[in-house]
Amino acid sequence: MNYYVIYDGNCNLCVTLVQLLEKLDQGKLFRYAPMQDQETLSQWGVTPQACEQGMILIDANTPQQRWQGSDAAEEIGRLLPMGNIFVEAYRALPGMKWVGDRFYEQIRDNRYTLFGKRTSTYQSAYCVDGSCKPEHYQ
Repeated sequence: MNYYVIYDGNCNLCVTLVQLLEKLDQGKLFRYAPMQDQETLSQWGVTPQACEQGMILIDANTPQQRWQGSDAAEEIGRLLPMGNIFVEAYRALPGMKWVGDRFYEQIRDNRYTLFGKRTSTYQSAYCVDGSCKPEHYQ
């Protein structure tokens, strides 16, 4: 399986989390594209308006299978080694999903104020070779 992570390449927090994920995964499961790369995103049918609702995770083998926002964060966590244990524990706690969703929304809507905005868009090394293009997975 391969997944495509769409993130805000101008957000300091988002880029830091992508860099952490790059180190953990080392390109085994995930490829990354900033939401600012409209050419690549349009090939996946992702609009700028959709990106404003939070990060997007696309199953590259079944592109209609997508997660967004806190659901994307949970799915990424679930896919990491031993991550499913933590995600299932989180989901099992009453009310935590609702709280997590609200927390994610607050961070998403205030990310530049809270964490700052980069002067240039971060481009992942796990995508610059064209491996994020939809035709790469066909």
